[in-house]
Order: sequence, then structure tokens, then C-alpha cells
Amino acid sequence: MTKRICSFLAAVALLLCAAMPAMAEGKLRVAFALLGTIDDRGWNTAHYKGIQQLKEALGDKIEIAYTENVGPQNAERVLRNYAQQGYDLIFGTSFPHMDAIERVAKDFPDIKFEHCSGYKMGPNLSNYFARMYQAEYLAGYTAGLMGFTRVGTVGTHPIPEPIRGINSFTLGLIRGLEEAGIAYDKSTLNTVVWMKSWADPIKETTLAETLADRDHDLIRQMADTPESSLAACARDLPAVGYGSPAEEYGADCVLTSTVFNWGNYYVQTVQSALDGTWQARSYWRGFDDDAIRLTAFGSHVPADVRAKVEALRDELAKGNDRIFAGPVKDQSGKVIIAEGQQASDADLLGMMVFVDGVSGNLPQ
Repeated sequence: MTKRICSFLAAVALLLCAAMPAMAEGKLRVAFALLGTIDDRGWNTAHYKGIQQLKEALGDKIEIAYTENVGPQNAERVLRNYAQQGYDLIFGTSFPHMDAIERVAKDFPDIKFEHCSGYKMGPNLSNYFARMYQAEYLAGYTAGLMGFTRVGTVGTHPIPEPIRGINSFTLGLIRGLEEAGIAYDKSTLNTVVWMKSWADPIKETTLAETLADRDHDLIRQMADTPESSLAACARDLPAVGYGSPAEEYGADCVLTSTVFNWGNYYVQTVQSALDGTWQARSYWRGFDDDAIRLTAFGSHVPADVRAKVEALRDELAKGNDRIFAGPVKDQSGKVIIAEGQQASDADLLGMMVFVDGVSGNLPQ
């Protein structure tokens, strides 16, 4: 009888091992939920490049899975499915995943969760983002040094992240124009129109074309896709790309693109999970951690402009971030950051006001 019981238990053990190949191999199981497709040429492509960097760095120690087209309507189902399958570390890579990942994280306290661009946290839930406003400031500075005075911005949603980026671009634009000694009219300096979507290629193209028809001299892309940059190029207008290198997708008119570099964060985070040192945290870094980049300048950007922008980028990489240092005024002329003061991270993360120099409406 004892031999039969032992044989039965051994068989069960073998079956269980066969059902869990990843655990048997000792690999950490990592999953990603992507808002769109990996070939959207923008936000999701940038995350996919990060996943590929992770695979190259730690591929022999981990198992990676990802699901595309995970929106608010199916985020909880996808994330919960990964948790039920026993994945060890699960990433929700876009703002619309925030509420769903918080609910799932509470139900699976032994699994680690990471959410991109949100603000919620928990004992097993981190949030992470990049200080893209630093790159946007440099892009604006580039445009200002080159004398652009009628920028048209195709905005996404009127929430703090895009608003912060629009403001920093405008502040950089003003700095560049003033250093170059070029006169400008603040009422037409940077005009914003809203898509009210992260990705809508048809609407994005239409809005960019409308701005071009209104005699704007540069188009600023902010959507997850490069259609506004491509529309600018079709009109022989320069542009500034966003998220992924717009120039890689045919937008050869761009001065530069402000891009995310998620790979470093993914490697760091997964390595900490492998090491047993992972802790829930709020990560928000910029040039100082190579979390963001400016792509190579277009051939039409003069050498002296490149040198000035690169010098300022080096200062930001050292942690010398004075982008939102006072005095800064809002659209009405009211001082929102006093001289000698600097916006805190809390101020930046909750920013719901346009600076002087932006023309556009915000919800009341």
C-alpha cells in the first residue's frame, strides 16, 4: 500500500511539474498589457522596443508575454487573466489601465504590478513615468533658436501630462526666441487644438492640416501616432515628433522627436524582481536616468543650434532642472510660480493651467 501511495504522489508531482514549465525552469514570468498595437509607430511601439531590450538583456532568465489592444473595456480581464496564470510581474503600460490594475493588484497581493503614467500605488503596485517635459522643453528651445513664432500643437487630452508638455515646450520656445533676439507675439506663439484621444489618425491629420492652413510655421505632434508630423511634411512644414522617432516613419521634416526609452526601466525593474529587491515605488525620471531622449536633429537644424541644445540637455542630465522656475505667468497674466520659486513635483503632476504664450482652451 505504501509503495502504491508513493507511486501515486510521484505521478501527481510529475504532472504538476509538466503543467508549470516556466516555474520548473526557474524563470520569472513577466507580462505586458499594451493599449494599442506594437506597430502604431508611437506610444506602443516605444513600449515594444523596451520589451525587446528587456528580452535581449534578460531573455534567458525570464518568460515574456504581451497583449495588444488592451483598452479600458478589457483591461481588467486581460490583467486578471495574467495574474490567474501565475505571472510574477505584470505591467499596464498606459493611463487607461490604472483603475483596472489597481483592482487586480488588490486581489493578487503576492504578484508585482507596474502601471505607466498613472498615480495610484499599493503594497504590490508601482507607478512609473518619464519626465518627458524635459525633452519637450529642449524641442521648444530648438524651435525658438530657429525662429519659429507660430507653432500649432495637436494635443491629445486636456489632462496634466499633455498640459505640462505643452507648457514646457512653450517656455523653451520663448527662451530660444529671446536668446536669438527674435520678436514674437504671445497670443499666436503656440496654438493648441484638442483631439480628445490618444490615437485617432484621421482626426490628427485633419487638425494638423487645419493648423497648416492657418499659417502656423511648425506643427507639434503629441499623439501616439505620427500623423500630425506626416501631415506637416506633406505641406512642406517642419514638425516635432513625439513618443517614437517620427523620422523613422517618413516624417523627414522634423527638427527632432521627443521619445521615451522604456527599455532601461524594464531591465532595472525586472532585474530587481529577479534579485528579490523589488519594492513598490513611484518612478519619475528624465535625462538623468536616460528615460527620455531627443532623436538626431534634422539636417536643417544649424550646428550652432544643435550645440546649444545639447549643452542644455547635459545640464538636465546632471539634475539641473529649472524649467518651471519663476517667474511664470498663466494665460491671464497671473503669476503662478513666483520669482525665486520652483514648481514642485506635485504641482507638475497636477498641472491644469496654460502658461502665458499658449493659445487654447482648458475645461473649467
